[in-house]
Amino acid sequence: MKLHILGCYAATPRTLTNPTSQVLEIRNHVFLIDCGEGTQVQLRKTKIKFSRINHIFISHLHGDHFFGLPGLISTFRLLGRVKEMHIYGPKGIKEAITLLLKLGDSWTNFPLVFHELVSKESQLIYEDEKVTVETIPLNHRVYTNGFLFKEKLGERKLNIEAVGNYKIDKSSYQNIKNGRDITIANGKVISNAELTFDPPKPKSYAFCSDTAYKPGIIPQIKGTDVLYHESTFLDSEKHLSAKTKHATAKEAATIAKEAKVGTLILGHYSTRYKSIELFKEEAQTIFENVKLADDGKEFDF
Repeated sequence: MKLHILGCYAATPRTLTNPTSQVLEIRNHVFLIDCGEGTQVQLRKTKIKFSRINHIFISHLHGDHFFGLPGLISTFRLLGRVKEMHIYGPKGIKEAITLLLKLGDSWTNFPLVFHELVSKESQLIYEDEKVTVETIPLNHRVYTNGFLFKEKLGERKLNIEAVGNYKIDKSSYQNIKNGRDITIANGKVISNAELTFDPPKPKSYAFCSDTAYKPGIIPQIKGTDVLYHESTFLDSEKHLSAKTKHATAKEAATIAKEAKVGTLILGHYSTRYKSIELFKEEAQTIFENVKLADDGKEFDF
């Protein structure tokens, strides 16, 4: 599982910082999460292939989280994309995007499939044989969701030495990896536990931006390997977090501690502060394993 931070600062873009956007690579999927201005330029810088992006998740309809989407869709068109693109986001995103395409007479030459979200309860919005994606209802000034990405349990791993000892034909390997016992030539049944190792523990990633402090999400993200949680303010500006429905570094750390996550990644920093290291210092007074997002940074889990 790899996370690419394309942008992680609050509100307006600057010469050296970008608004929210990130790419999650998980079980051969490349998921784009939020799409602030400049996202496609950041994708170029990180050398992520546009053609690998088939699913885009938009948390809410504030500009710093989706204004890059119309331009990205237009670039897909110019690149000759033919494969369908799935976009998951709040109700209204289809109207916003298709209106711009209509006014510019620039309809895509590939299918755009919109999955508009309205539920205030968590819901499963994507599933295949490898991963699931659920919404995490958040508390912001407009309808907002985070997203929980979870790997499914993979195949069992062959114990090559054991398989070789029983001279099992390769044609049975897939059945063994699927968890089946095997009957060998003399009629003896060899248990699957003897022929395989447990698959790696499935990984999980929770994305939470933007939101006021919301302890209600803790049961859903309990035990998550990695939590990205907004930390727009430090505790000294906590009065602003209540007004704007954003979180502080301490509040993000409290969520991480109570949910017993493996790693907390902070982001969505207000640019009023002289150093983002201040966010880490504050969060670590509550939760130890804290990392700082920054534009262009990669995390490999």
